[in-house]
Amino acid sequence: MKIEFVILGCGSSFGIPRIDGYFGKCDPNNKKNYRTRCSVLLRFKNINILIDTSPDLKSQLLKHNVKNINKVFYTHPHGDQTHGINELRVFYIKSRKKVPVYANLSTRKYLNQSFRYCFSDAKNYPAILELKKLSYLHYIKSKKKNIIKLRSIKVEHGNIDSTCYVINDKCAYAPDVSRILPKDLKYLKKLDYLVIDCLRYKSHPSHYSLDDVLILVNKIKPKKTILTNLNNDIDYNEIKKKLPKGIVPAYDGLSFRF
Repeated sequence: MKIEFVILGCGSSFGIPRIDGYFGKCDPNNKKNYRTRCSVLLRFKNINILIDTSPDLKSQLLKHNVKNINKVFYTHPHGDQTHGINELRVFYIKSRKKVPVYANLSTRKYLNQSFRYCFSDAKNYPAILELKKLSYLHYIKSKKKNIIKLRSIKVEHGNIDSTCYVINDKCAYAPDVSRILPKDLKYLKKLDYLVIDCLRYKSHPSHYSLDDVLILVNKIKPKKTILTNLNNDIDYNEIKKKLPKGIVPAYDGLSFRF
Protein backbone atom coordinates (compact mmCIF):
# COMPACT_ATOMS: atom_id res chain seq x y z
CA MET A 1 0.00 0.00 0.00
CA LYS A 2 1.31 3.44 -0.95
CA ILE A 3 1.71 6.58 1.16
CA GLU A 4 -0.53 9.52 0.30
CA PHE A 5 1.11 12.95 0.35
CA VAL A 6 -1.44 15.77 0.74
CA ILE A 7 -0.50 19.43 0.30
CA LEU A 8 -2.73 21.08 2.90
CA GLY A 9 -1.44 24.55 2.07
CA CYS A 10 1.01 25.97 -0.46
CA GLY A 11 0.92 29.72 0.16
CA SER A 12 3.61 32.04 1.47
CA SER A 13 3.49 33.69 4.90
CA PHE A 14 0.50 35.96 4.18
CA GLY A 15 -1.52 33.36 2.28
CA ILE A 16 -3.65 34.31 -0.73
CA PRO A 17 -5.66 36.42 -0.49
CA ARG A 18 -4.03 38.41 2.28
CA ILE A 19 -6.18 39.28 5.28
CA ASP A 20 -7.01 42.62 3.58
CA GLY A 21 -8.31 40.83 0.48
CA TYR A 22 -5.30 41.56 -1.72
CA PHE A 23 -4.61 38.95 -4.43
CA GLY A 24 -1.59 40.59 -6.05
CA LYS A 25 -1.18 39.17 -9.56
CA CYS A 26 -3.30 36.11 -8.80
CA ASP A 27 -6.66 35.77 -10.53
CA PRO A 28 -9.34 35.57 -7.78
CA ASN A 29 -11.64 33.67 -10.17
CA ASN A 30 -9.30 30.67 -10.12
CA LYS A 31 -9.78 28.56 -6.98
CA LYS A 32 -6.22 27.26 -7.30
CA ASN A 33 -4.98 30.75 -6.46
CA TYR A 34 -6.56 30.56 -2.98
CA ARG A 35 -3.59 29.42 -0.90
CA THR A 36 -3.38 28.75 2.83
CA ARG A 37 -0.03 28.59 4.61
CA CYS A 38 2.28 25.60 4.10
CA SER A 39 1.57 22.28 5.82
CA VAL A 40 1.48 18.74 4.48
CA LEU A 41 -0.06 15.46 5.59
CA LEU A 42 1.35 11.96 5.10
CA ARG A 43 -1.33 9.28 5.20
CA PHE A 44 -1.01 5.51 5.46
CA LYS A 45 -4.22 3.69 6.41
CA ASN A 46 -5.14 5.18 9.82
CA ILE A 47 -1.73 6.81 10.37
CA ASN A 48 -1.55 10.58 9.88
CA ILE A 49 1.80 12.38 10.00
CA LEU A 50 1.78 16.16 9.92
CA ILE A 51 4.64 18.36 8.72
CA ASP A 52 4.28 21.86 10.21
CA THR A 53 1.24 23.42 11.88
CA SER A 54 0.30 26.44 9.82
CA PRO A 55 -1.99 29.20 11.17
CA ASP A 56 -4.63 27.72 8.83
CA LEU A 57 -4.36 24.20 10.28
CA LYS A 58 -7.93 23.99 11.58
CA SER A 59 -9.53 24.68 8.21
CA GLN A 60 -6.99 22.45 6.46
CA LEU A 61 -7.70 19.41 8.63
CA LEU A 62 -11.45 19.96 8.51
CA LYS A 63 -11.30 20.10 4.71
CA HIS A 64 -9.55 16.71 4.60
CA ASN A 65 -11.61 15.08 7.37
CA VAL A 66 -8.57 14.33 9.54
CA LYS A 67 -9.65 12.67 12.81
CA ASN A 68 -6.28 11.86 14.35
CA ILE A 69 -2.66 12.98 14.23
CA ASN A 70 0.02 10.45 15.20
CA LYS A 71 3.14 12.59 14.98
CA VAL A 72 4.19 16.10 13.97
CA PHE A 73 7.46 17.12 12.32
CA TYR A 74 8.57 20.73 11.97
CA THR A 75 10.76 22.31 9.31
CA HIS A 76 11.71 25.54 11.11
CA PRO A 77 10.54 28.03 13.78
CA HIS A 78 8.75 30.71 11.73
CA GLY A 79 5.16 31.64 12.53
CA ASP A 80 3.68 30.49 9.23
CA GLN A 81 4.86 26.95 10.03
CA THR A 82 4.19 26.84 13.79
CA HIS A 83 1.35 29.08 14.91
CA GLY A 84 -1.40 26.53 14.37
CA ILE A 85 0.05 24.36 17.12
CA ASN A 86 -2.83 25.07 19.53
CA GLU A 87 -5.18 23.12 17.24
CA LEU A 88 -3.38 19.91 18.28
CA ARG A 89 -5.08 20.14 21.69
CA VAL A 90 -8.12 18.36 20.26
CA PHE A 91 -6.13 15.21 19.52
CA TYR A 92 -4.91 15.03 23.11
CA ILE A 93 -8.46 15.53 24.41
CA LYS A 94 -9.68 12.65 22.22
CA SER A 95 -6.91 10.17 23.06
CA ARG A 96 -5.52 11.42 26.40
CA LYS A 97 -2.10 10.77 24.89
CA LYS A 98 0.50 13.44 24.18
CA VAL A 99 1.18 13.95 20.50
CA PRO A 100 4.91 13.50 19.74
CA VAL A 101 6.46 16.58 18.13
CA TYR A 102 9.87 16.44 16.42
CA ALA A 103 11.99 19.46 15.56
CA ASN A 104 15.56 20.69 15.23
CA LEU A 105 17.19 22.51 18.16
CA SER A 106 16.27 26.08 17.20
CA THR A 107 12.67 25.08 16.54
CA ARG A 108 12.40 23.18 19.84
CA LYS A 109 13.66 26.24 21.71
CA TYR A 110 11.17 28.50 19.95
CA LEU A 111 8.22 26.14 20.52
CA ASN A 112 9.06 25.67 24.19
CA GLN A 113 9.41 29.42 24.78
CA SER A 114 6.36 30.48 22.77
CA PHE A 115 3.96 27.63 23.55
CA ARG A 116 5.17 26.36 26.92
CA TYR A 117 1.62 25.43 27.97
CA CYS A 118 1.61 22.75 25.25
CA PHE A 119 4.62 20.97 26.72
CA SER A 120 4.50 21.62 30.48
CA ASP A 121 1.86 20.57 33.00
CA ALA A 122 0.03 23.33 34.84
CA LYS A 123 -2.73 23.19 37.45
CA ASN A 124 -5.78 21.57 35.83
CA TYR A 125 -4.10 21.84 32.40
CA PRO A 126 -1.92 18.88 31.44
CA ALA A 127 0.69 19.07 28.71
CA ILE A 128 -0.72 17.98 25.35
CA LEU A 129 2.47 17.52 23.33
CA GLU A 130 5.79 15.75 23.85
CA LEU A 131 8.74 17.64 22.38
CA LYS A 132 11.40 15.36 20.92
CA LYS A 133 14.79 15.74 19.27
CA LEU A 134 14.73 15.38 15.51
CA SER A 135 16.96 12.48 14.50
CA TYR A 136 18.68 12.11 11.15
CA LEU A 137 16.55 9.07 10.34
CA HIS A 138 13.12 8.38 11.75
CA TYR A 139 11.02 5.27 11.12
CA ILE A 140 7.26 5.10 11.51
CA LYS A 141 5.80 1.65 12.04
CA SER A 142 2.52 -0.04 11.28
CA LYS A 143 1.96 -3.52 12.72
CA LYS A 144 5.64 -3.62 13.75
CA LYS A 145 6.81 -2.95 10.19
CA ASN A 146 8.61 0.20 9.05
CA ILE A 147 6.30 1.86 6.55
CA ILE A 148 7.61 5.44 6.50
CA LYS A 149 11.27 6.43 6.61
CA LEU A 150 11.92 10.13 7.16
CA ARG A 151 15.40 11.44 6.48
CA SER A 152 15.99 14.96 7.80
CA ILE A 153 18.44 17.14 5.88
CA LYS A 154 19.57 20.50 7.21
CA VAL A 155 19.16 23.27 4.62
CA GLU A 156 19.68 27.02 4.76
CA HIS A 157 16.68 29.35 4.93
CA GLY A 158 18.26 32.79 4.86
CA ASN A 159 20.09 33.19 8.17
CA ILE A 160 18.45 30.21 9.92
CA ASP A 161 18.40 26.45 9.44
CA SER A 162 15.39 24.63 8.06
CA THR A 163 14.73 20.94 7.45
CA CYS A 164 14.14 19.15 4.18
CA TYR A 165 12.38 15.81 4.68
CA VAL A 166 13.05 12.90 2.33
CA ILE A 167 10.33 10.27 2.59
CA ASN A 168 11.14 6.65 1.71
CA ASP A 169 13.88 7.93 -0.62
CA LYS A 170 11.15 8.74 -3.14
CA CYS A 171 9.78 12.15 -2.20
CA ALA A 172 11.44 15.27 -0.77
CA TYR A 173 9.69 18.20 0.89
CA ALA A 174 11.52 21.52 1.35
CA PRO A 175 9.02 24.40 1.66
CA ASP A 176 11.52 26.99 2.93
CA VAL A 177 15.04 26.87 1.51
CA SER A 178 17.65 29.23 0.09
CA ARG A 179 20.55 26.76 -0.19
CA ILE A 180 21.07 23.01 -0.11
CA LEU A 181 24.61 21.90 0.70
CA PRO A 182 26.31 20.08 -2.21
CA LYS A 183 27.11 17.11 0.04
CA ASP A 184 23.39 16.47 0.56
CA LEU A 185 22.33 16.51 -3.09
CA LYS A 186 22.95 12.76 -3.30
CA TYR A 187 19.86 12.20 -1.12
CA LEU A 188 17.71 14.11 -3.61
CA LYS A 189 18.59 12.13 -6.71
CA LYS A 190 16.27 9.55 -8.28
CA LEU A 191 13.22 11.06 -6.57
CA ASP A 192 9.72 10.41 -7.82
CA TYR A 193 8.56 13.75 -6.38
CA LEU A 194 10.27 16.95 -5.30
CA VAL A 195 8.03 19.46 -3.48
CA ILE A 196 10.11 22.61 -3.27
CA ASP A 197 10.01 26.26 -2.21
CA CYS A 198 9.43 28.70 -5.08
CA LEU A 199 8.43 31.98 -3.47
CA ARG A 200 8.51 34.18 -6.54
CA TYR A 201 10.11 34.78 -9.94
CA LYS A 202 12.75 37.22 -8.63
CA SER A 203 15.63 36.14 -6.38
CA HIS A 204 15.13 36.31 -2.60
CA PRO A 205 17.66 36.05 0.25
CA SER A 206 15.69 33.40 2.17
CA HIS A 207 13.83 31.44 -0.49
CA TYR A 208 14.30 29.69 -3.80
CA SER A 209 13.12 31.60 -6.83
CA LEU A 210 11.96 29.91 -10.02
CA ASP A 211 15.48 30.12 -11.49
CA ASP A 212 16.90 28.45 -8.35
CA VAL A 213 14.40 25.61 -8.69
CA LEU A 214 15.22 25.08 -12.37
CA ILE A 215 18.95 24.88 -11.58
CA LEU A 216 18.30 22.31 -8.83
CA VAL A 217 15.98 20.23 -11.00
CA ASN A 218 18.61 20.13 -13.74
CA LYS A 219 21.10 18.72 -11.20
CA ILE A 220 18.99 16.09 -9.46
CA LYS A 221 16.42 15.31 -12.17
CA PRO A 222 13.33 14.24 -10.19
CA LYS A 223 10.51 12.61 -12.14
CA LYS A 224 8.10 15.34 -11.05
CA THR A 225 8.60 18.68 -9.31
CA ILE A 226 5.86 20.58 -7.47
CA LEU A 227 6.35 24.24 -6.55
CA THR A 228 5.11 25.36 -3.14
CA ASN A 229 5.26 28.40 -0.81
CA LEU A 230 4.01 30.53 -3.69
CA ASN A 231 3.44 34.25 -3.12
CA ASN A 232 0.94 36.54 -4.80
CA ASP A 233 3.25 37.35 -7.71
CA ILE A 234 2.65 33.84 -9.02
CA ASP A 235 -0.68 33.23 -10.72
CA TYR A 236 -1.43 29.51 -11.11
CA ASN A 237 -2.32 29.52 -14.81
CA GLU A 238 0.40 31.99 -15.78
CA ILE A 239 3.27 30.07 -14.21
CA LYS A 240 1.90 26.76 -15.45
CA LYS A 241 2.29 28.02 -19.04
CA LYS A 242 5.95 28.89 -18.43
CA LEU A 243 7.10 25.70 -16.74
CA PRO A 244 8.95 22.89 -18.53
CA LYS A 245 7.57 19.37 -18.64
CA GLY A 246 7.60 17.64 -15.26
CA ILE A 247 7.25 20.82 -13.17
CA VAL A 248 3.88 22.07 -11.92
CA PRO A 249 2.66 24.63 -9.36
CA ALA A 250 1.02 23.31 -6.21
CA TYR A 251 -2.50 24.11 -5.11
CA ASP A 252 -4.23 23.48 -1.79
CA GLY A 253 -5.46 19.90 -1.72
CA LEU A 254 -3.12 18.53 -4.38
CA SER A 255 -2.24 14.94 -3.47
CA PHE A 256 -0.28 12.03 -4.87
CA ARG A 257 0.80 8.52 -3.85
CA PHE A 258 4.18 6.85 -3.90
